[in-house]
Amino acid sequence: MDREALYRDPYPVYARARAAPGLTFSDELDAWLVARYADVREVLSRPGDFSSQGALRPDVLPGPRAFAELAGAPGGAPVVLSTDGEAHTRYRKPLTRGLSPARVAAALPFVRTTAAGLLASFARAGQAEWMAAYARPLPAAVIGHLLGLDPADVPGAVRAGHRAEELLFTPMPEDEQVAAAREVAALRHLLDRHARASLARDNLAGDLARALTDPNEVVSNTENLLLAGHLTTTALLGTVVHHLLRDRRQWELLRARPDLVPAAIEEAARYEAPVQGFRRTVTRPLTLSGTKLAAGETVFVSFGSAGRDATVFDRPDTFDITREPVRHLSFGHGVHGCPGALLAREQLRITLELLVRELPGLRLAGEDVTMAATLIHRAPERLHLVW
Repeated sequence: MDREALYRDPYPVYARARAAPGLTFSDELDAWLVARYADVREVLSRPGDFSSQGALRPDVLPGPRAFAELAGAPGGAPVVLSTDGEAHTRYRKPLTRGLSPARVAAALPFVRTTAAGLLASFARAGQAEWMAAYARPLPAAVIGHLLGLDPADVPGAVRAGHRAEELLFTPMPEDEQVAAAREVAALRHLLDRHARASLARDNLAGDLARALTDPNEVVSNTENLLLAGHLTTTALLGTVVHHLLRDRRQWELLRARPDLVPAAIEEAARYEAPVQGFRRTVTRPLTLSGTKLAAGETVFVSFGSAGRDATVFDRPDTFDITREPVRHLSFGHGVHGCPGALLAREQLRITLELLVRELPGLRLAGEDVTMAATLIHRAPERLHLVW
């Protein structure tokens, strides 16, 4: 199996790894695959033994011309995702404050207004490509609002964030790499200016700027938040609608029982983890699930596989919004648990409540749905809907 095939449908590989004794080495990931729920939870609970450095190792190394475009821009510092210990605590603290329940609650009127406006913009058309019309714009607008960005700057900033991802995970011709790097450099300059202007403001960018002070750290962590702050929610907005409509009984049940919206959100996260997993680096010789690992070896901790573990979840390959709740690991666990999980859940809740009320006749326009070739934000590339 090549890497793209694994990224598009990793579940058969996960199933074989869960059934095999010990850990399974994946050539495509160049890492030991941690596939069972108990093992995933154990690794996430032991950050001293499994370092987050290199958590999101690139698939592609950009060429020298692309690096030259980035050289003059601020950034290039470590981020919360890939640090341990004191550094991780320092980077995470302003995120915890900025994404606190109180801050999320204060943002909900903006979320509701934006969600309703997006839906109204295409509701009369009777059809829409969900990912472009709603699943991408809503989380982008919300994270831009929390950062305090000018709304006019948000679409370009989000596009540049995607270009940063492409630079590291999508093979491109050299000229395309240079063009992408140029957009990323412009984004970093924008975020630097915005952080300086936000020092006295009560927003997420101001929280980061006051807590970190080093401009390179501020820009890197703001850029990381901009991307991570909407990709997870975008992915879940795609997969929850896809799976609710793929089995019509699930959609009709949700229409009849809107009280199941929170359960539908958790089931979507369990069934199709938006971030399929992260790498961890072994810090000392140890044994995990009977497999001896040396210091410096890499494991891939699969949240997506943990959610399909039959020892924890009954009928794990069935999407069922009436499932008895069991704690999934799709938002991580322990010190690296996703600080934006509440914000993501609230955007999904508002969206599903809006859809069952305003578009009860919603259905898939076709059966063919292609998943994006990435493990970072597992979502349909396109999702055509009619009503």
